[in-house]
Amino acid sequence: MKKQDVQPCCEKFKTMIGGQALIEGIMMRGPEKDAIVVRHGEELELEVTPRKIHEKGTVATWPLIRGAVNFFDSQVAGVKALMRSADLNPEMEETEPSKFDQWLENKLGNEKFQKWLVGIAVALGLGVSILLFFLLPAVLVGFFDEIIHNTVVLHLIEGLVRMAIFMAYMVLVSRMNEMKRVFAYHGAEHKTIRCYEAGLPLTVENVRQQTRLHPRCGTSFLLVVMVISILVFSVASSALLAVFPMLEAMRGGMLYRVIMIAYKLLLLPLVVGVTYEINRWAGKHDNVITKILTAPGMWMQKFTTREPDDSMIEVAIKAVEAVLPENEGDDRW
Repeated sequence: MKKQDVQPCCEKFKTMIGGQALIEGIMMRGPEKDAIVVRHGEELELEVTPRKIHEKGTVATWPLIRGAVNFFDSQVAGVKALMRSADLNPEMEETEPSKFDQWLENKLGNEKFQKWLVGIAVALGLGVSILLFFLLPAVLVGFFDEIIHNTVVLHLIEGLVRMAIFMAYMVLVSRMNEMKRVFAYHGAEHKTIRCYEAGLPLTVENVRQQTRLHPRCGTSFLLVVMVISILVFSVASSALLAVFPMLEAMRGGMLYRVIMIAYKLLLLPLVVGVTYEINRWAGKHDNVITKILTAPGMWMQKFTTREPDDSMIEVAIKAVEAVLPENEGDDRW
C-alpha cells in the first residue's frame, strides 16, 4: 500500500469544514464563513464571505428536510465559487459575451445577471445529474417490468445500474487532462482537512504526509445516496402499488413507467434527506458500520483525487485557515 493511502491513526476530532476544488483554487466552507482561494503565480487571491446560517427551529433545520436544503445550498455555493475562480484566474481565456448575454445584462443589471447565470448553471447541473444517474437507469430497467414483477429485485437492479453508470462516469472524467489539476486540488483539500483533524500545525510538510482520502467527502455522499435510493424506492413503490392496486394492471405500459419515474423524482429530496442524516451520524462515529458505509466512497476517491504539489497545498492551507471559527471547537461534529 502506498504511503499516501495509509489511513492516519491520530485523528483527534472531526470537523464540519469541507471544500471543493476549483479552477486553480479551492473553496472551503466553515460554520461561519466561506472562502475562495485562487493561485496567481506566486500570489494567492483570497475572498471570504459570511455564510448564511438557518436559525435553529426553522423548517430548513428539521431532520430530513435540512438534508435537501443543505444539498441545494452547497450546489449554489459551489457553482458561484467555480464561476468566481474562473474570473480570478488570469490564465482563463476571456471571450466576448454573446449578444444575448449582453442584452440580458443590460436588462437585468450585473447582479441580477450573475444570479441568473448561477440559477441556470445549478439547474443544468442538477438536471444532467438526475437525467444521467436516475432517469436513465429507471428507463432502462423499466423495460423489464413485464418480466420481473418483484419490486425489490427491480429496484436492486436499477440501483446497480445507477452505480455502474456513476462509477464509469467518474473514472472517465478522471482520465481527462483538464481535470487532473482539479482532482489534485481536491486531494490537497482532503489532506489539509486530515492534518487539521489530527491537531497538527497546518504546514506544507505536515499536510503532505496525510492521506488524500477522506470519509466525509462528497463522493462518498453521492454513493450513499444511490444505495439509500434502492431502499427508499423499493419501500415507497411497494406502498404505492398497495394503495393503488390498479397500477399493477398497468405494469409494462408506458403510462406505468411515466408514473413510476415521476414518483421517484418526487422522492429524491427524501432520499437526499435520509442520506444526509446517515452521513451526519457517520461523521460523529467510528465503528464497523461507518467504515462499511464510507468504504465505497473512499475507493472512488482514488479516481477523483490526485496527489497535489506543494503550491496546491499552500492554497488549501490558506482556505482552511480563512474559515476557522472564532471560538475553537464550533466546527466540531
